[in-house]
Amino acid sequence: MPQTPEEESLGSLVAQATDQISTLVRSEIELAKAEFRFDAKRVGTAGGLFAAAAFMAHLCLILASFSFAYVLAQWLPTWAAFLIVTVFYLVIAGVLVLVGLRRLKGLAGMRRTTRSIKGLKEIATPEQPGAGVVGRHREPVGRDGA
Repeated sequence: MPQTPEEESLGSLVAQATDQISTLVRSEIELAKAEFRFDAKRVGTAGGLFAAAAFMAHLCLILASFSFAYVLAQWLPTWAAFLIVTVFYLVIAGVLVLVGLRRLKGLAGMRRTTRSIKGLKEIATPEQPGAGVVGRHREPVGRDGA
């Protein structure tokens, strides 16, 4: 015959509470891992876009600029042809950087985990008026133990 909550022993209540707390902590850790993985993928994508922009800018300034500038140099002065090609590829690199920045702005920042942990802190904090206050006869302990 199952016991009612009033009849359960203190030991079984503590065991249940410990089990529920450990389950809750494991769930919070899994949530944090999932949010971190999601954010890491977005940061990786943005980093890849930045790398692509840098690679494009480098190649364009060295290789493609020469070929396009020589074609344009048939109708324009050589200096103007090289300037036009350089500005064109710098604009493309700038657009790639802006797309990468937009990707970074959409990061979640583990909001759900933070909100959940704040809720747990409110539950776990005692509501007694003097709880956590250091008495006059005691001094607070610093980080170094002094």
